[in-house]
Amino acid sequence: MSKTLALFSCLAAAFALFYFGARTPDPRPASAPSADFSAARAMSDISVLAKVPHPVGSAANAAARDYLVSRMTALGLAPRLQRAESHGTRRFMGALYASGAHVENIIGVLPGHDRTTPALALMAHYDSVAGSPGAADDATGVADALEIVRAIKAGGVPARDVVVAITDGEEAGLLGAKAFFEFDPLAKHIGFVINLESRGGGGRAAMFETGESNGGAIALFQRTAGLPNANALTAFVYKLLPNDTDFSVAKAHGLAGLNYAFIGRQFDYHSPSSTVAALDQGSVQQMGESALGPARAVAVDTALPQRTPDVVYSDIFGLMVIAYPTWGGWFVLALAAGLAVLGGRRLVRDGQESWRDIAQGFAAGLLVLSGSALLLTLTRHITGVGGGWFAYRPLLARFAPFELAMALSGVGSLMIVGAAVQRGQLRLALSVGALIAAGAGWALGNLDMAPLVLGVVTAILAVMVAGRVGKTPGVWFGLSLTGFLTALALQMVAPTAAFIVAWPLLAACVRAALTGWGTQRGDRANLGAFVVAIVALGWLGGFFHALLQGLDAPEGPALAVWLAGVVIWPMTQSGPSERDLGWAPIAAVLAAGIGVSLWLQLTTPWTARHPAAAEPLYVVAEDGRAWRAAPLPTAPWTRSVLTADAGAYQTREFPGLWVPGAGSRFAAATARAVRNPLREVAVVRAADGLVTIHLAPAPGGDAINLDLKVSAPVSDVAIDGRPTAILSHPGEWTHLRWQAAPEGVTVTFRPARPGVVDLDYGLFIDRWPVDANPLPAMPADVMAWDRAGSTVLIGARRVAW
Repeated sequence: MSKTLALFSCLAAAFALFYFGARTPDPRPASAPSADFSAARAMSDISVLAKVPHPVGSAANAAARDYLVSRMTALGLAPRLQRAESHGTRRFMGALYASGAHVENIIGVLPGHDRTTPALALMAHYDSVAGSPGAADDATGVADALEIVRAIKAGGVPARDVVVAITDGEEAGLLGAKAFFEFDPLAKHIGFVINLESRGGGGRAAMFETGESNGGAIALFQRTAGLPNANALTAFVYKLLPNDTDFSVAKAHGLAGLNYAFIGRQFDYHSPSSTVAALDQGSVQQMGESALGPARAVAVDTALPQRTPDVVYSDIFGLMVIAYPTWGGWFVLALAAGLAVLGGRRLVRDGQESWRDIAQGFAAGLLVLSGSALLLTLTRHITGVGGGWFAYRPLLARFAPFELAMALSGVGSLMIVGAAVQRGQLRLALSVGALIAAGAGWALGNLDMAPLVLGVVTAILAVMVAGRVGKTPGVWFGLSLTGFLTALALQMVAPTAAFIVAWPLLAACVRAALTGWGTQRGDRANLGAFVVAIVALGWLGGFFHALLQGLDAPEGPALAVWLAGVVIWPMTQSGPSERDLGWAPIAAVLAAGIGVSLWLQLTTPWTARHPAAAEPLYVVAEDGRAWRAAPLPTAPWTRSVLTADAGAYQTREFPGLWVPGAGSRFAAATARAVRNPLREVAVVRAADGLVTIHLAPAPGGDAINLDLKVSAPVSDVAIDGRPTAILSHPGEWTHLRWQAAPEGVTVTFRPARPGVVDLDYGLFIDRWPVDANPLPAMPADVMAWDRAGSTVLIGARRVAW
């Protein structure tokens, strides 16, 4: 078999294996056995909950609350409402945010035999963001929790109580979960939590987070989870990210548990397109089926999973979960080293070991990493789509072809390095090509510095790698050394994450032992090596997919490309008599990847299924000035809305106005003046020195933005009478986001010395001004995003004391 045919056959088979593991199951019908999970039964709840957007405090959310109370009553859970004023703070991207709302949690209990033993809690939230029906986030989680507790009840009385905690205000800042765990006495009765979430509209749900000391929880998951999808890397990475779910609150209170979510079809995340019709019912089934096993086991066992040290774990194509203690990583590395030595015996015997080849291979490993990162970044920039989640939406609308373009660029980069080592004398061409790619990436990426840095590094490595012809055995061994050193470093500093490098390295060493580091050992050995490569690449395909889907960081998937190179290197580098891995297939792969990216740039992504997001707002200032505004970027329909009154628009920022996904930059055009609804903004200093700031919502308003900055130290800071950590750094802005607060929000503090407080505010009213020119009808390929069509009252004050 030629090397070209072998390489592409291996990639095709690996893709089939990856696809097998990534697909969602068929949803079970409503007629499924009562002890089983049925997506069809869950969909009956989702269809009711996700009819319309239902943010915290809205009439639609109250209707969802009433429906859930009736459903939980029918299930025998004796539900009750926990009503609370909840708020919290968090630091994000260098700024301090505070959020608050009036929340109404729904708490029900399936009684167990022993009412005193710690309970299992099934958690999900029933509120959505403004503008989205929330079929996935989180009507699916709520419906799955109800279906899980129904299935547990069908098996008889559980050993312990099963608490169903359906929280409110998660989208406003985890407010319902905070209220439950801080104020509700039942929270102290809970010993294990299973939380159900979503960040998309489909795909396999991952169990992506656990509590601390997760050995017992993972043993439970390994033993009981149906259709498992989990690995320790996601839990490790999630700790480093600023993302949160309700499980974050439970975890902060010291509880163990499992956190589930699916992130496929991210175009539908927090989007008006997150409808029942667009939801992948296979995702509903897989998440519920995966969570039912652990939930049932905890409910019926007399003991909770033990707190034991964190373990390394990963599923294998959704069929099984491998888990072992962190010290087991040393055994994996030792086994890989032993196999490497076993395969290297033939190199020594035949005199094919060469320190120059090994050094060249080591540099080639670094070149694969930097070169693939460079090409992936260039491919991303060729699409013409800007960075950031909101700007990323044109690619989310056509994620499959975008992923294809990135995969082709990754494969092409690996083939280029293989050809460079195989042929030699390419240092000039490869170095110049790297610098040209760097310049193109810099220009197309709006002066992004990442491709410039990657280009320089790649050019230097190309000089080191492409100047001589290397022999496959020694080069492959040197390339694997980059994996050994990386896995060793990870095993020392992040042992739960080391498997992501150690397992592909082990696969490479198995292949090395079978083939003598790429020297021929007969058909059986080569066939075994081929099968190992297929399995390893299929598993790495999931890693590539997760990195590309979870983060808009095009350099990240280069890690998967590099690991793939460690596994399949002999297929990318022909031997002296096998010079058939020519430039034609390499050029075809690269051209295909770039061609798909250009197609993504030159054609429109917007359809009735994936419409463009539009969020026109009518902004009214205290002095009567008005603007038609919309977050950037803008759709053609939005531009026609902006220019309806006064023509051209320009980019500007408004005090106190900030919207999710776009921040504070808006396209805005002067609009006709409208009646300015009354609002209350009061700043009062009492005789004892206490400063009180009160901001009430406008008539018909449901959300408040309030940005505060003090110039001097203050003490006794409180929001609505509750102490808080805001305003602790003079000169730093604090951003308050309040919803469902009909009485408004009150901030108090006591200055230590003379100073000033600056405040900017934005008050949202969920309607277009009645005396403004109405909005035109939206075309089918445009959708109203978040608070589209709202009026926003803005203002700024500076008060001295």
